[in-house]
Amino acid sequence: MRVQLVDCRWELGAPARGRELYLAGHIPGASFVDVDEDLSDLSVTDQGRHPLPSAERFAAAASRAGIEAGALVVAYGSLGGAERLWWLLRHFGHDDCAVLIGGIDAWGGPLRSGEEEIPAGSFEPRERGGDTISADELVRRLADPSLVLVDARTAARWRGEPNPIDDPPGRIPGALNAPWAEPQPPFPEGELVAYCGSGVTACVTLHRAWLAGRDGKLYPGSWSDWSARGLPLERSYEAE
Repeated sequence: MRVQLVDCRWELGAPARGRELYLAGHIPGASFVDVDEDLSDLSVTDQGRHPLPSAERFAAAASRAGIEAGALVVAYGSLGGAERLWWLLRHFGHDDCAVLIGGIDAWGGPLRSGEEEIPAGSFEPRERGGDTISADELVRRLADPSLVLVDARTAARWRGEPNPIDDPPGRIPGALNAPWAEPQPPFPEGELVAYCGSGVTACVTLHRAWLAGRDGKLYPGSWSDWSARGLPLERSYEAE
């Protein structure tokens, strides 16, 4: 089986930074995908900050990155970029994928600068169902004791403290907090659903749960979608 490394580094609020980092130094042979342009569809205006790409859009990006049947994809990145690619690959039927834990810092070999000549693949999407949940379904199930809803944002954002990202600040009622950049705590039994600010770092939660033998669903729009809809929210932060 051929291995295709994919660089998924990015920075929130700095759209060009991921490619800049890739060109400055990447694992030799790695292709690059952009979280905003390739792993999302920002032309969609009513599904949060990072709407899921269509099957056709993702297939085109995956093909450019050299991904096709018979390729084991090993993704590395930052801020959940690698896990977002991992989740999308599985969502579109490509289970031969993995995440390099620790990202590029865990790579012990040399780096290469500049562009790579990556032979195009021929990615054929086979979209699966049952791995996402919509805002409407979440609203109907807020009182469902079998639902284990996990917020992957930092504790301050989960509490609803004022911040420059969430407008308004808060959380979905009943959501547990498991910040994506911290060790994952054990979750109660039930149907696991993860969300974050826009559906990227929640994929870290789902990847870690999967490594521990547990499947879960993604709420793709996450807080950026929920809050824009004016749906119920909770806060545990009290302004002084």
